[in-house]
Amino acid sequence: MKVLALDHGTVRTGVAVSDETGTLARPLTVVERVGTERGFAALLALLETERPARIVVGLPLSLDGREHGQARSARAFAQRLAAAVEIPVELADERFTTKLADQRGGAAARDARAAATLLEDYLRTVDGQAT
Repeated sequence: MKVLALDHGTVRTGVAVSDETGTLARPLTVVERVGTERGFAALLALLETERPARIVVGLPLSLDGREHGQARSARAFAQRLAAAVEIPVELADERFTTKLADQRGGAAARDARAAATLLEDYLRTVDGQAT
């Protein structure tokens, strides 16, 4: 199952995608300002091209697990996205994804690498629950 992950941000939203087997995650791109009509339309076009079976939106929780402003923004974005597509949209804890992406490095944009880290964590969790 192909999964697409979004590291939501007000300025840039990182995008990563898995292979068809849901095993490997790779950074894909960055969508600018998904909160605007133009940015949201660009994201919808990307979803049409990629055709994932599931979308995972990162939920930035605080270290103690509480939600603050950014988490509420990500939750609202996920709800808007779920209303616009016929693809299941899930939220997943994204604590430390950007920090891990920075440590790993790579040629892709930082936000896309953070989305790939989120997706790797998600795929591991899904795989672990399935066995």
